[in-house]
Amino acid sequence: MNLIELTKGKSPIEMFYHWEKDRPNAVYLRQPIADVWHEYTWRDVSYRVRRLTQALYDLGYEKGDRIAIISKNCAEWIMTDLALQLGGFVSVPLYFDQTPDSFRYILDHSESKALFVGKLDAPVWERLKDAVPEGMPKIGFSFHGDDADFRRDNGDFEHQWIDLVEKSQPFTDNPVPDDEDWWTMVYTSGTTGNPKGAVHCYRAPRHVGSRAIQVFGLGPEDRGLSFLPLAHVAERLLVATMSVYAAAQVNFIQSLDTFQRDLTTVEPTLFFSVPRLWKKFQGGILEKMPQEKLDKMLRIPLLNKLVARKVRQGLGLNKARMVISGAAPLSPAIQKWYAKIGIEILEGYGMTENFAYGCIGRPGQSPSGTVGQPMPDCGFKLSDEGEILFSGPTIMWGYYKAEDKTKEAMTDDGYYRSGDLGEVDAQGNVRISGRVKEIFKTEKGEYIAPAPIEGKLASFKDYEQICVSGPSLPQPVVVVTLAESAQSKPRAELEKAMEEHLQTLNSELLNHEKLGGIVVSKDDWLPDSGMVTPTLKVKRNKVEERFTSLMEQACLSKQKTVVWES
Repeated sequence: MNLIELTKGKSPIEMFYHWEKDRPNAVYLRQPIADVWHEYTWRDVSYRVRRLTQALYDLGYEKGDRIAIISKNCAEWIMTDLALQLGGFVSVPLYFDQTPDSFRYILDHSESKALFVGKLDAPVWERLKDAVPEGMPKIGFSFHGDDADFRRDNGDFEHQWIDLVEKSQPFTDNPVPDDEDWWTMVYTSGTTGNPKGAVHCYRAPRHVGSRAIQVFGLGPEDRGLSFLPLAHVAERLLVATMSVYAAAQVNFIQSLDTFQRDLTTVEPTLFFSVPRLWKKFQGGILEKMPQEKLDKMLRIPLLNKLVARKVRQGLGLNKARMVISGAAPLSPAIQKWYAKIGIEILEGYGMTENFAYGCIGRPGQSPSGTVGQPMPDCGFKLSDEGEILFSGPTIMWGYYKAEDKTKEAMTDDGYYRSGDLGEVDAQGNVRISGRVKEIFKTEKGEYIAPAPIEGKLASFKDYEQICVSGPSLPQPVVVVTLAESAQSKPRAELEKAMEEHLQTLNSELLNHEKLGGIVVSKDDWLPDSGMVTPTLKVKRNKVEERFTSLMEQACLSKQKTVVWES
């Protein structure tokens, strides 16, 4: 079977038609519930998908209706998404970790006709449920185990997912969507203002399918672990969409508490994560084996391979042939650290508006600090000012109800403006050098690009979240949150280490880039704080609003380099 040829020009739902017939007994989805793994073959998935589609038609929904999903990752999420594609509905995936105001805004703005409510912690649903527009039907995913009572007995749902499936006949047609039919409406995480709804048509996945199969070498023998939000385009592309093209197995975690156990049980061949988790993994390893001891053992011939394999096995990544980081810049120091234990982390780069189809590292070819090479036919180029531009079928149809913002995001010749500044090396690898709009001027009139400095700061293991700012200050200042492992350290010890790291870093920076001080936040920045988006991207303007006085204090004080928020 030539998978590249098989997938050419196919939409995800057309691939679903193929696998339900060609691999009915192969396990596609695996869901742990109450410490027991539940497996769904393609036949099992087909049974549920086709009946759910018919149930939605029986409830009066029509092709083109927007239907929203809010849930942690689970088998029902994937099956619901497939049912919406089968019926020609437009999915509106929602982050569960967002404010009630944003939640209400998206449901209203998208004109969603119904809401699937899935695997959520009870406090999350309590926080969000009153923001659901009055009269909007809610369909509750039906679970066994820990949250069965919450799902069935709280009376918040007009329909239960499993009841709709079991009471309906299967939808028997196999419609093929047109390229310009709307597929999904993905809302940006909203670093400034209200989220924008990026509409994607079926031409996007049709373009990605065979090309991603070729680049990643995906196939039915692959398996992944899905835990990053499926509302994010990267997880939606790399897991939900590509699994349907490759017939690759998707495993889910039971909870954050069981994450490490689930990861080591699954031993994925493909693993996608974010920089914050790579730092947590690193911290966990170093708690068990201090850096000095690890370095010593990795220098010993024969023993080094054994130690590296044991570490990879402990992480659950010993069988991972492709390990990807995305959603935020990854420190080159972190990449090099993992390379020593035999894990090559490839960095990916994309955005909501091009459905994450941008650039990605290639094994053995992409230096640390780069996001690899452009994907085939992604229309990559740099503007005269160095801004990264993309074109092609994966670019959104536009922002829903925002023609002015759509025009603003596009060039006259049809390229999407990423807002990122980039450079390309002789081998075609792309390096992100900053954000067009995040460059700021200091009091001295010198321009500062914060992203490269933040990348260097990320090598300091005690920092969790990092934001370099300081417009109108004599020098830029960094505001940080502390890693979990650092929060129990004596303050004097931490300050000494931070000051030493700052001195080392400043010796590598240009005079106008040298950091004037460090502000330490008293707490982590979570989405409900307003400091970060649901995907944990820092809202620089919010950081500046909250920490301006402390930033001034850190920069202008001659006695104290490190200032703590009280």
